[in-house]
Amino acid sequence: MHVAGDAREEADRCAMLRLVGELAQPFSRDEPSAHFTASAFVVDEEGVRTCLVEHVKLGGLLQPGGHLEESDETLEAAALREAREETALELSLHPGAARPFDLDIHRIPKLEDMPSHMHLDVRYLVIGHGEPAAGAAWYPLGEAGDASVARMATKVRSLAQA
Repeated sequence: MHVAGDAREEADRCAMLRLVGELAQPFSRDEPSAHFTASAFVVDEEGVRTCLVEHVKLGGLLQPGGHLEESDETLEAAALREAREETALELSLHPGAARPFDLDIHRIPKLEDMPSHMHLDVRYLVIGHGEPAAGAAWYPLGEAGDASVARMATKVRSLAQA
């Protein structure tokens, strides 16, 4: 069972459990109101840096991730695929982290021909090695990104102290 890091994450966990049964195609980007996505919170081996991607359409630094593809056998596989595509790093799932590591529901604004909708993001803690591709960069843990990135940074620090 997933243990939420705060009240917001717990509310998102409960909503995801409800929505997986209510949505006709919860894992398809064709589901218009909401659908599951997968992402990777990439940290270096020491757990002091995170690799974030500059998301041009959403205007911010985010963990790599995105929509599920038919070829993805699991959410973990989707998160790793997306992270490899967006960062070009060598990646592996963190051996000591919960799976999933974090859950987050966030609104995606209307973009071009895509209506506003919700992403039900399932996140995994991943260790990355190497130099990231253009558009991605290493940042000190907890010093860049939005509130959900900060929550994951806090979880990484707690994991390191355990």
